Amino acid sequence: MKRILLMVIRNIFLVPWAWFKLCYHAKHPEKYTEIEQYKMLKYITRRANKGGNVTIDVHGTENLPEENGFMFFPNHQGLFDVLAIVDACPKPFSVVAKKEIANIPFLKQVFACMKAYMLDREDVRQAMKVIVDVTNEVKSGRNYLIFAEGTRSRNGNEVLNFKGGSFKAATKAKCPIVPVALIDSFKPFDTSSVDPVTVQVHFLKPLHYDDYKDMKTTDIALKVRNSIQKTIWDNI
Repeated sequence: MKRILLMVIRNIFLVPWAWFKLCYHAKHPEKYTEIEQYKMLKYITRRANKGGNVTIDVHGTENLPEENGFMFFPNHQGLFDVLAIVDACPKPFSVVAKKEIANIPFLKQVFACMKAYMLDREDVRQAMKVIVDVTNEVKSGRNYLIFAEGTRSRNGNEVLNFKGGSFKAATKAKCPIVPVALIDSFKPFDTSSVDPVTVQVHFLKPLHYDDYKDMKTTDIALKVRNSIQKTIWDNI
């Protein structure tokens, strides 16, 4: 990826220190608080984005719940998505990601620092355990991100259908659901260009438990998906 190379070259004196620090934090997450881990990740991410000609245009941080214990549901455009939200979001969060990306360098270390869950979509028992574990962690005050499309869209800013099952942890935890609209997040890592690019991150108004308690998960999925797609269409 040309842009990753650009990020490295423009931060050449920072890279050895940052890589050592990231790997150490990933191997010893018990030594650091979630806030300390997140602060480190934000610093490295912002330096990388600046070096790679990527600007993060953030909207709607006022929509983030005041208290922790909520879940993000963004559209999924590419490998850069989580890094865009890390740069944009002032509050620590973790991720539920598919196991296929668990060993990609840098993302592997980032996910380890976040204590993320790697989901095996072919293993129903493991998937159910992840739902239970995430539910309990959200109840205890951790924030989580799930890509409800299940896979990244190959059509740029067109959003795929959201899967109702992705919302089970949120409904069980009775937590706020925060839709997140990503615009042009596929461009940094999923194109060959290194031209300056702006990625928009829109945190939309959350759905609180009273808003969705009588809805089926498929209806929640449709509502969240449609609000994200409308935001994208309104801002491109």
